[in-house]
Amino acid sequence: MARPRTPLLNRERIVTAALRLIDEEGLAALSTRRLATELSVTGPSLYNHFATKDELLDAVVDSVIGEVDLSMFGEPAPQPEDWAQALRDWARSYRAALAAHPNIVPVLAQGPGRRPNALRLADAVFGHLVGAGWPRGQATRIGALMRYFVTGSALASFAAGFPADAEVYDAADYPHLGEAHRLAGHRGAVDEGAFETGLEALLDGLTLRYERLAARPHS
Repeated sequence: MARPRTPLLNRERIVTAALRLIDEEGLAALSTRRLATELSVTGPSLYNHFATKDELLDAVVDSVIGEVDLSMFGEPAPQPEDWAQALRDWARSYRAALAAHPNIVPVLAQGPGRRPNALRLADAVFGHLVGAGWPRGQATRIGALMRYFVTGSALASFAAGFPADAEVYDAADYPHLGEAHRLAGHRGAVDEGAFETGLEALLDGLTLRYERLAARPHS
């Protein structure tokens, strides 16, 4: 029997095509009709793998989460005092995954839902923090805090939000923004620097909390 000209359809191929479409054209470009055209198949054939567009979006988001490195939380278990470095390495990997697919971030920011990779991520972070001695309630809040920070940093570029037109920044109205028109040209450095500054500030504050926690007398 002759081999089909079009590769057989499967979930992985559909997710890959959907993510590519979102990366290139944004969330609004994703539709069953458009995706079927991209894959050279008929629309109904997609429903054999994904019952709804929301189910497909969940799979696309989870594929992005699957790019995040969790090895810093794996076996053998890190020493308890290494929790801050583990969070630092994880946050950087998480941001890198989102930065590679910024158009998917608004959907990802809604929470893990039933997404397997997202749940594995939450489990790894929570388990590591509890293993390091954080109370379960605080470990939950720290995990949420880190997710808010990382996803927020990936939603938009601060630097790119400033017009490159120097005339916008009239000194009479904005006396401190005389160099703001240069920000867009340094978008990568500004945004990366802001992320690293925020990350270190968060970890410094959490380290102080952890030290106070460890200093408490145990009954």
